[in-house]
Amino acid sequence: MTYRRAAIPALVGGLVLTALLWWAGASLQALHLRGSAGVLGAQGVADLERWLAPWAYDPSALAGAGAETSGGIGDTAAADTGRYHSLYTTALQIRFGAVFAFFVPGALLLVRRLPPVEGRLPAALLALWTWGLVAGTLAVTVSAPWLIASQGHGSYRFLPQLAGVISSGRQALVATALLAAAVTVLAARITAKGAGPLPRAAVPVRAARLAATTGTAVIALSLVVLSYQPIAATLQQVSPDGGLFVEPGDLLRQWLLLGTWAGPAGGPIGEWLLYRAADLLVLAVVWWALRLLPGLLVRATVPAMAVGTVCATVLGLLAGQLLRVALVDAGPRQGLLHLLGGVDGGVPAALTSGLVAGLAAAVTLRAATGRTGAAALPAGAA
Repeated sequence: MTYRRAAIPALVGGLVLTALLWWAGASLQALHLRGSAGVLGAQGVADLERWLAPWAYDPSALAGAGAETSGGIGDTAAADTGRYHSLYTTALQIRFGAVFAFFVPGALLLVRRLPPVEGRLPAALLALWTWGLVAGTLAVTVSAPWLIASQGHGSYRFLPQLAGVISSGRQALVATALLAAAVTVLAARITAKGAGPLPRAAVPVRAARLAATTGTAVIALSLVVLSYQPIAATLQQVSPDGGLFVEPGDLLRQWLLLGTWAGPAGGPIGEWLLYRAADLLVLAVVWWALRLLPGLLVRATVPAMAVGTVCATVLGLLAGQLLRVALVDAGPRQGLLHLLGGVDGGVPAALTSGLVAGLAAAVTLRAATGRTGAAALPAGAA
């Protein structure tokens, strides 16, 4: 698919995702209407408020900001209310603009290399969905400094605050990104009509499996080794002497660790095995996606493999988290809101490790394909 044909669905998807997130934030006020607690429950209303607040142009979010800005020198909070409100508005403008700016290039690459036709529709939908989560997380990250400054204490423990802001708003992204991905796929199917044949690459089975194993090993490094509690605690305690960038441990955990790996001591072995089953599911999803990815792509370029691996990692992470919620936390509270609440983030780490894993898988695939002869199967063959 040409860039011209792929650009239209990418732009449409970016506009839809941005509009849905803006609408979700604007819906925050509806939760304060009379009767909302009776319909959703008090806990449900509180959860939705927390999930939608990062996307809301809500002046009430600044109500307590001025109270912490005096600095002990007698200045009043009221004098700075307008300035801090302006910073908050700027942060939200940057956030929504960045969502669009990050989603469109990734969607353009995915639609061009993984068009939703000829058996590629499920893979394209899942890839665009997970890329929407990545774009939203990057947008939150970019706008975080303005949001922190709007609270009046941006110079205090800046990096831990930054880590806390990055981890917010993920639940709203799960639903809105899925809807935006569906619209993008629909638009791509329309623009792909008359585009000519979109061939599948013939990928040697052994090369595809070797590339998938190499990429999964990189993901396992973050999921098992770096996330092992003693190593994670070492990362958490990293703290240079003084300065604005003191205590980077929380931020390092956000971008390096996909989970938490603990030994079976201190709890029932059955519960430990259930948690590990979720981790194994993450690796299984990543391996299977990387096994199929080179053949599903129109052309297995390095950028396409890297972005595809990031999407596969996020998909595996979502599958593992939902399995953990369903098996470990199952009970009378089980429901849509409970399932969304079980989405624990990990998207920044999935982006970091996924890019490295994608590059490793692409290099391995090229090397293995060069060594193998004509023993190739069509893409998607098991």
